[in-house]
Amino acid sequence: MKKDQIIIHAIQKFTKFGSKSFTLDELASGLGISKKTIYKYFNTKEELVRESVQYLLEKFLTEISDLNTSSNDSIETIILIYKKGFEYLKHFKPSFLFGLKKYYPNAFKEFYSFRNYLVTKLIFDLLNTSKNNGDIRKDINIQLVCDILFLRIDDVLFSETSLFNKYSESEILNHLIINSLRGITSKNYTNKFFIE
Repeated sequence: MKKDQIIIHAIQKFTKFGSKSFTLDELASGLGISKKTIYKYFNTKEELVRESVQYLLEKFLTEISDLNTSSNDSIETIILIYKKGFEYLKHFKPSFLFGLKKYYPNAFKEFYSFRNYLVTKLIFDLLNTSKNNGDIRKDINIQLVCDILFLRIDDVLFSETSLFNKYSESEILNHLIINSLRGITSKNYTNKFFIE
């Protein structure tokens, strides 16, 4: 059993059942290995949780890096980033994020830092580019949009239950991201998501 195999299996189970609830005994049993094999690679469960979260975030970052180069339209790129993100987030149980925050602070710090980087660097820069191109109205405060919309998405999606249990990914993407972006764009701007 290789370390990467343990990490991949672990993150699937942690996001589905919660990082605190899913035990190392269950992980070992699911992989058909002993718990001792897990400890060969990880000193603590927190270390495994942190590395699993890092793996997930790096995988997502790689996938969205490809998106950034496929479209010259910054607003469309933002929509594609969140569309891809929702493919990941639909598998998250609220207990996963709450468990990270409460029991695994280092893993939560990784997740929180990534979320901040995604919004304050990538999304902010894409919105700024759109504004400079005239696709976003001049009166829009890009920083405020990031603060009130994009930095709070996980709070909206995972309050007590996951909105993905109640609505489809496309409904959430349309109402939370596409319609919000439509509200800040210039009168003449459009893209393939706005006309669907």
